[in-house]
Parts: sequence; C-alpha cells; structure tokens
Amino acid sequence: MRFELFIALRYLFSRRKHGFISAISLISMLGVALGVAALIIVLGVMNGFSQNLRDKILGVNAHVLVSSLKGPFAEYEEHRKRIEEIPKVRAVMPFVYAEVMLSSTSQAKGAILRGIDPEAASRALSLDQDMVRGSVQRLETDKDPPAILLGDDLAGRLGLSLGDTLHMMSPSGKKSAAGFSPKIMSFQLGGTFDTGMYEYDSSLAYVSIAAAQNILGFERDLVTGLEVRLTDIYAARETARAIEETASGEPLSARTWMEMNQELFSALKLEKTAMGVILLIMIMVGSFSIVTTLIMLVMEKKQDIAVLMSMGAKPGNIKRVFIYQGTLIGAIGTAAGYALGLGISYCLQTYQFIQLPQDIYYLDHLPIQLAATDLTWIGIAALGLCFLATLYPASRAAKLEPASVLRYE
Repeated sequence: MRFELFIALRYLFSRRKHGFISAISLISMLGVALGVAALIIVLGVMNGFSQNLRDKILGVNAHVLVSSLKGPFAEYEEHRKRIEEIPKVRAVMPFVYAEVMLSSTSQAKGAILRGIDPEAASRALSLDQDMVRGSVQRLETDKDPPAILLGDDLAGRLGLSLGDTLHMMSPSGKKSAAGFSPKIMSFQLGGTFDTGMYEYDSSLAYVSIAAAQNILGFERDLVTGLEVRLTDIYAARETARAIEETASGEPLSARTWMEMNQELFSALKLEKTAMGVILLIMIMVGSFSIVTTLIMLVMEKKQDIAVLMSMGAKPGNIKRVFIYQGTLIGAIGTAAGYALGLGISYCLQTYQFIQLPQDIYYLDHLPIQLAATDLTWIGIAALGLCFLATLYPASRAAKLEPASVLRYE
C-alpha cells in the first residue's frame, strides 16, 4: 500500500485523538449518500413516467403515420405492400379518421371516429389488451346495425351498456349540389376499452373501415392514411424517410410518433433535466462539507505534516494524502447512496406502496425505471464533485513550511 493511502485511511477511520473530525467525515458521507440516493430515485421516477406515458400513447397511435398531401387516397394496398417491405416494419394498417357526433337516448357527445381493419389492428394496436367488455372481433360482423367500440369513459357518459344502440352523425356524410349534408347512422355497442389515458377513453370510437367509409361518404377504396408499426420504435425517423423516398405516384407524408408528441416529451425531458440539476446541487453541498472536513484536518495535523516533510515527504505526497482522504469520503458516500437509492427503487417497483389518486393521474402507483446511462452519470458526477472538493485543502496542506510549524515544538 502506498504510504499516502495508508495515512489517509488512518486519518479517516482513527477516532482516538480527533473523533470530531471523524464525525464530520461521517456527516460528509451521509450528505453525498443522500444526494446520490435522491438523484437515483427521482430520475428513476421521471423515466418511469416518461416510458409509461410513451407506451400508453403508442398503444393507441402509430409509430409512423402515413397520409397523402391531397387528402384521402385510393389504392392504398399498393402503398401498404411497398411499406411492408421496408426493414423493421412489423405491420401496416389502413384507417379512416373523422370527427363525429354520437347520441344516445340520454346524452350527445362529440367523438373521434377511427375506422380500422380488425385483423390488422390486432398486430398494429394494443386494443385487444385494453378491452374491458366485448372484443375487437365484433367489428368484423356484418350485422345491421354495425358494431362500434367506445372508450369506457365515453360509453359511461352516454349511458350505454353492451348491446345498446346509439346514433352517429357525420357533418360531411352526403355530397350534393348545395354542398355536404349531415348523415346519420345507427350502431350497436360491441365493446368498451380502457387505455388509461383520459383523452382517449373519453373521445375515441372505433368502427370497421367499411362502416366509416359509409357514414363519411367515402368510396370503398378511400382511406385517410396508413398506420405503421415498427419492431424498433426508435427507427421511426429513418423509416419515415424511406416511406417518403419510395412513394410513387401519390405524394405521401410520413410523421413519426416523436414529431406528433414532441411538445409532451420535450416537457418531460426538460422536467427531468431540471430535477437532475437541483439534486446535483444537493450532492455539491455534500461535497463542500468535504472541503470543511479536510481544512479542519489540515489545521489539526500541521505537526504531522511538518514531520512527514522533514522526513523527506514531498509536497506532492502530502497533497495526495488529503486527495485520497476526500476521494474516499466521496466514494463511500456514493456507494452508500447507490445502495440506498437502488434499494428504495426496488421496493417502490416491487411492492408499489406509494399509491397515486386515479382521478388525477393515469397510473395507480409510482412508476420506477432505472436507466444504466443515468446511473453511470450520477456516479461520475458525484465522484467528480468530491474529487474537486479535495483540491483546495490538499494544496493548502502541501504549502505548509515545516520549519515554521516545528519552530516552537
């Protein structure tokens, strides 16, 4: 063992003559540990919220949304086959999109209508997993009236139960010489779904593509666009570029899920950064206590330092003694912070003992998602701040003059 490290360990753990210094060292370790633990937990919670929200959104929406610059387009099967040949594309689903009015015997509500292919929806959407009552397959039946799937909250507001009949009005259903006139159709409630997102559960309505084309006055081969699902959601941008580059005839526009939800995810990222900076300042406060500890130790150990220098120790050796001691305090505090932060995160993830009010949040518990990158940068930042905190006291110790200290001894 290098003698500088040996002396640093003796100064750190010896309590016979300078127990007060050791107590301050312990407080410094606790300060660093609490800062690291808080940073791990908070960033884990922010990651958990962000990932859970992303999964909820992508369970209902496409990874890449393909539409025509001219509006609804025909011959979508050709585009569909070409897009399916692009690498990392898992499924392509045509859809029809419109705003409609739904009415029951007791209420009337506006809704977002989405006409889908039930068979393709099982591969492109997580609608099967979100069903509360009924099933997506009911959209495939040719019954009159056709089936409709509503968000659980929307069905509750309309006072509907499974099998009830409701009416849908489209403002642009029939085209005449005087313009568009509304069209009304009857539907039977075939099921309800709960995505966990109030915005979707209170406004979405799914019908078959044929039924949507009928009420909107579309021709049988017209759709609003194509929803593309990928095997890798982060390949959305390159896939969107490939779709636009390979488009022939119809000018297509491809938008990724990042672009469609840019403001929301940017806000979450900014909040995560702000919380990280605030808690990093907490670690910085803990590292400043290391400065206090080392300065007090230098003042108490002047004679020891002078004796060491008289015996041949160089200023660099003395400097390393206190750098080692401060770095050890930071390393022990960081390790304790990791143990505390990871332990609490594991308990939160496993036992979910912190419950959230469901009338405010879309989750019933606090989510935790730890990222290896965040954990690595937390350790680097904590150790770096603690190392920087040792430089000033160590330089002060290295500048002591042995002759002036030992003159009156």
